[in-house]
Amino acid sequence: QVQLVESGGGLVQAGGSLRLSCARSGRAPNSFYAVAWFRQAPGKEREFVAALRSIGGTVLYRDSVKGRFTMSRDNVAITVFLQMNNLKLEDSAVYYCALKSWMPTMNPGDYANWGQGTPVTVSE
Repeated sequence: QVQLVESGGGLVQAGGSLRLSCARSGRAPNSFYAVAWFRQAPGKEREFVAALRSIGGTVLYRDSVKGRFTMSRDNVAITVFLQMNNLKLEDSAVYYCALKSWMPTMNPGDYANWGQGTPVTVSE
């Protein structure tokens, strides 16, 4: 029932910035859920980027994006954002928004709802 739509990806030069958005339609399974960003580069496994708890708004990040990426949400919790600063070549990937019930995890297999992804390409 829940649908997620990512937007904001594109081509950016190394050192530049992008802001990704994930808009949710439909209701989450319950009031306690997590929304996360994952990314997947060609030929590589999908990897965790960041996750936000619906209750409390706590955000966790993978080490390689700490200090560069910031995850946030609007004041009605319909849209979540990923502000990506100081982008590096290794950040290039398709970025996916995902949702799961209860506590956030770093395992993509735990997430039941996925968007279609938005590609981010960082160039030299």
